[in-house]
Amino acid sequence: MTVDTNVLATRGREELLQRNKVFEDFFEAEAPRLAEACHEMSRRFLAGGRLLAFGNGPATTDAQHVSVEFVHPVIVGKRALPALDLGQDFEARLPVVLHPQDMVMGFAIPERDEAVERALGVAKERGALTFALAGESADYPFDLPDRDPFVCQEVFEVLYHMLWETVHVYFEHREQGHDVGASSFLYPFLGKEEQALENVVEEVQGSMLQKMEEVNGMRAAVAQTEVGAISETAAAIAGRLELGGKILAFGNGGSATDANDLVIDCVAPPPGFGTIPAVSLAAEPANITAIANDVGVEAIFLRQLIAHARPEDVAIGISTSGGSPNILAALAEGRKRGLLTVGIVGYDGGRIVGERLADHAVVVRSDYIPRIQEAQASVYHVLRGLVETLIREGD
Repeated sequence: MTVDTNVLATRGREELLQRNKVFEDFFEAEAPRLAEACHEMSRRFLAGGRLLAFGNGPATTDAQHVSVEFVHPVIVGKRALPALDLGQDFEARLPVVLHPQDMVMGFAIPERDEAVERALGVAKERGALTFALAGESADYPFDLPDRDPFVCQEVFEVLYHMLWETVHVYFEHREQGHDVGASSFLYPFLGKEEQALENVVEEVQGSMLQKMEEVNGMRAAVAQTEVGAISETAAAIAGRLELGGKILAFGNGGSATDANDLVIDCVAPPPGFGTIPAVSLAAEPANITAIANDVGVEAIFLRQLIAHARPEDVAIGISTSGGSPNILAALAEGRKRGLLTVGIVGYDGGRIVGERLADHAVVVRSDYIPRIQEAQASVYHVLRGLVETLIREGD
């Protein structure tokens, strides 16, 4: 396969930068509603409510991501908030577990999903606060912001990250009256003087737009510094697939849901894409818990990779820190077995880059996890598109 990586890099850069306008238009229009929604979410969480999320197909990974972000917050000292991914059988489960004070978030990407709409209708009738991403049948309905389902998913990831960040500010303001504690770096305008909650809502809108600008800036930086790495990675992956290889993806927490999403984008892609053999080692709860219990957490991906890997395969580790021991162990084993190893990482690349455990690495240079994940979603979606282009050209 002959590949002009310069042409690929140009295309990748254009796709990354085109996303910024979509993000600007969406969040400039929706920031007031999002700030209002967070205000109500804080009231419901303090009253014992839970956040229930669901979707079909690629949207299942968004429900997983919502759950882990709220239950296991990345800001040290922030409380764990009750959130659940209801799984593929959400229509049956929702009426059984739903409480009136709950919040319900239904994902429908890339098109209308009647099952999601029915479930949201049931939740709304029973008093829950409902979000449709995307759709019409909810207290807070949102339209698809773009025709590209990958871009839509990226926008909605930023949206629920913003909800998570902001809800902590509201209920800390309610409880403490003024001091927002560990959230102060997210919302420095709150300071230590008590403000009317209405003023907080207004200020939060502006802060949301700042966060949108941050992720757009990070995406622009990736378009400037990492497109060469992205294009070379795409070419290398396409070469392994041509030999009959498959992708083995893995990550922890939110990065686990990203690995799951990348694999779904390969095996059940949106219209216009062909299928690619891929497996997510992060989507095997029985294997993960058995290995963690019997051997140790560091082996949860390593042991699975030993079972599944072939020399023609591709190991893709997704990590915000670049230093998770179980990611390092799996990539090291992959290199030993002759796999192509890829790291999609944050910070400065961490040990994955420092110890050269990845044949190819794409680095999103930031130290704030939600923004890293948001930019990483753009990276692996663009990477998936470039691999598709190469496969078509090779046929």
